[in-house]
Amino acid sequence: MIRNWFKVASAEGSGDARSLLRHWILPITVFCVALGIVGVLVAASGVIPIKASSGHWAITRWFLQFSKERSVATHTLGLKAPPLDDRSLILKGAGHYEIGCRPCHGSPELHHPRIAHSMEPVPPYLPDTVTRWKPEELFYMVKHGIKFTGMPAWPAQQRDDEVWAVVAFLLAFPELDAEEYQQLVKGASRTTQQHESLTALEPGTSTIVVESCAPCHGLGGNGRELAAFPRIAGQRAEYTAESLKAYARGDRHSGIMEPIAAGISSERIQQLAQYYEQQKPASPAAARDRTTSAIERGQTIAHEGIPDKDVPACVDCHGPGETPRNRNYPLLAGQYAEYLTLQLTLFQQHQRGGTAYSHLMLRVSAGLNQQQIDDVAQYYSSLSSPVAR
Repeated sequence: MIRNWFKVASAEGSGDARSLLRHWILPITVFCVALGIVGVLVAASGVIPIKASSGHWAITRWFLQFSKERSVATHTLGLKAPPLDDRSLILKGAGHYEIGCRPCHGSPELHHPRIAHSMEPVPPYLPDTVTRWKPEELFYMVKHGIKFTGMPAWPAQQRDDEVWAVVAFLLAFPELDAEEYQQLVKGASRTTQQHESLTALEPGTSTIVVESCAPCHGLGGNGRELAAFPRIAGQRAEYTAESLKAYARGDRHSGIMEPIAAGISSERIQQLAQYYEQQKPASPAAARDRTTSAIERGQTIAHEGIPDKDVPACVDCHGPGETPRNRNYPLLAGQYAEYLTLQLTLFQQHQRGGTAYSHLMLRVSAGLNQQQIDDVAQYYSSLSSPVAR
């Protein structure tokens, strides 16, 4: 009897619930539709202000900030930062920050640029806020940007190494004073000889050299002592010009170089390439952990290749040697070992791109392991840079 009573009560309860649900479905549906129509009409009327000068309500600001923090935290689960205390990594990140980030986020000399200070939301002065975020979270925001803020995504999504470099700089940023910041982003003062080498250029081209090229590559094209940026002094003009054009097209990937190259005309590119080919290469770049055994192994690969892995001899295209070669192939002698290692690794990962001949390196790099890449890089970095021919 008790079981039967429970069955009847349960059935009656279910019937009441279904009846109640049917009773409210229509009003709820009508309300939602009406709310949507009202929303469309309000938006279509144009009465909603979008002016940055009005700012956000406090509740809106809190909601957007809360949503951002939760989104970043969720999307960085499982992401692990690499070591970020390398000085060359910080130097590379500083170079991009000066060009791409400082106009909004400021520098030690000017914390809040006036134009950016009128944005909504106002871009923060990063030394005041960067410690609130984990390195992985900074990476996510730098790489992907932030909607509704004017914060752009990284121009080359293939180049995580560049994004980590910016993160490395941001972590060091709070400790920098104005002088240290300028040293990082611009380097040492230019010599009289280097200034004189610019006089043969058109004024517009010399301005590009001083403002866009020299902070990373130096006026003479010999880099910044650390392996943050490649040496381009004495490099073949054809290769340099085609590389800049590939950056401008987005065929060669770099969030640092693509925006710069895209703003240079073809005529200026040719002049820049000729200028740097005429610069005198410095002595071989120093390399960390360089060993005689590694150089010898790299020399063997460079001159003989690895036949069983279908890897040809590097010297056939890149020298050294007196045999004339395609001037669209880069000269490698005297280049930073770390830079060469990075480029070969990017080719392996199909993240490099470049000129019309870059596809040749996909097969070559696929036949090299990490040790062989390091050995070849050390060998070429130990050589004196040749004169382009």
